[in-house]
Amino acid sequence: MIERDLRALRRALAAKEISSVELTELYLQRIARHNPQLNAYISVDPESSLAQARAADQRLASGEGGPLTGIPIAHKDIFCSRGWLTTCGSKMLGNFVSPYDAAVIARFAAAGAVLLGKTNMDEFAMGSSNETSFYGPVKNPWDASCVPGGSSGGSAAAVVARLAPAATGTDTGGS
Repeated sequence: MIERDLRALRRALAAKEISSVELTELYLQRIARHNPQLNAYISVDPESSLAQARAADQRLASGEGGPLTGIPIAHKDIFCSRGWLTTCGSKMLGNFVSPYDAAVIARFAAAGAVLLGKTNMDEFAMGSSNETSFYGPVKNPWDASCVPGGSSGGSAAAVVARLAPAATGTDTGGS
């Protein structure tokens, strides 16, 4: 299942080959197993993600939902996400829990996506190696002696290592 693209995952969910809860659990298990070596994620909230997945399964069962309903997506930690830590890779925002969703997060939610976790990044997106995060550098899944690039290296590493089927990223100054 982890090798399928978003379209194939959507078809699998629609055909009931897998539920959103099962798919989300699969990715959460992979994150728990591989993130300690890669440091792709800053925060993961299994309880919140699984609650979203349960709601997505209900929408799918009733024939409702958007194009991403039930699909877990990782988001770069630069995007405010209601109820989640949003640190921008900085100690200064280490305790900031956003009271609102950024527009991109709200649009993914409206499309039915499950927020899987927040990915590591260069502090305030000001870097190109993903080594300046307060939470430590992200390791390249193909070669841990290399960096995945930045500032969205956590998102890149999460997708390449199949810790998420897709992830958001940004470009600040040519990254």
